[in-house]
Amino acid sequence: MKRLRTSAMALAVAALVTGTGATSPTPKATPSPTPTATQSDGTLQILTYRGYAEYGGVSPKANWVGSFEKETGCRIARLDTVRTAEEMAAKVGERPYDVISAGPALAGDLIARKQVQPVDPAKVAGYDDLDERFREMGEVSGKVYGVPYLWGYHEFVYDAAKVKGASLDQAFASDRIALRDSPMTIADAALTDNTVKDPYELSRAQFDRAVALLGQHKDRTYWKKPIDLVKGFATGSLDYAQATPYYRLLLEKAGKPVKAVAAKKTTGWLDSWMLGANLPDTTCAYRWLTWMTSADAQRDAASWVGLAPANDKACKGRGKSICDVYGVGDAKRLARVAFAVRPPGDCRGEDGECTDYAVWAKQWDALAG
Repeated sequence: MKRLRTSAMALAVAALVTGTGATSPTPKATPSPTPTATQSDGTLQILTYRGYAEYGGVSPKANWVGSFEKETGCRIARLDTVRTAEEMAAKVGERPYDVISAGPALAGDLIARKQVQPVDPAKVAGYDDLDERFREMGEVSGKVYGVPYLWGYHEFVYDAAKVKGASLDQAFASDRIALRDSPMTIADAALTDNTVKDPYELSRAQFDRAVALLGQHKDRTYWKKPIDLVKGFATGSLDYAQATPYYRLLLEKAGKPVKAVAAKKTTGWLDSWMLGANLPDTTCAYRWLTWMTSADAQRDAASWVGLAPANDKACKGRGKSICDVYGVGDAKRLARVAFAVRPPGDCRGEDGECTDYAVWAKQWDALAG
């Protein structure tokens, strides 16, 4: 047992560097900000998640930003990285960016606030290589706002040595479970309700039932960094956790007897690159979008952060294992995934308007704050 725990902890340390949303070491160097830089002089100011746009600061093997600068002539004047969607939303409020990699909740807000502009797919070479389902997710009112990049979905994993016959209801009934610290986790709780057709389009009654389920245990673990999941199973403090297939794979390789709860439906998300509003010159921004659409760039990012690429052509070489664990190209498996939209989405509700995201955020603060 001691050897297994040591192995898991060693893997946890490795995941600190390469894992999605995990705490990475302090970069050795960052691109030098140029406060007066604009796109008209060939520079870009970028906001993204840690690991999505690496420049060699963590590992010299991960430097697709440097290659972009060398091959396109455009310079990254500012590269701000965050770990969570909440941190990203705060950053967006501080200053304008030329390109942003946004998840569904933030993307919906940016479009509504007109902080991003429509993208012309004809200017993004290789756009048609991106999975059609994901391309459609980036469209609003017939206009394209997001260029698909990386995606994932959640599983509820459990320690099969301690838990027998696990179900989603059992997982949420346990106080030894780690849930993602996000208002969107309410959607996962809603999936225990058989009346729910879309977990992001909830009537108030459905929403209240999901919140009540989450409120049964006040001392649950709510994680911001997936590395906490690895540590929790390694030390035996967790029986269940909401995680991605990538982290299940890490735990399996560490010798932990984890399995995924069988569920008819699960939740997922897509992160897309978006074009900031009011750019004086979009030349370098479109070069960046084209670069991040390519199979090579998506393969690098997918294998680095442990998420699946939106470009199926990236599923070769080091990208194959990541694609396999997420079931890229497996229509049956992906049909189970309810990909997130900012609530209430297009909902008109059977019992009136569905619950707005502002209510989700407020209730989540009360639950996990």
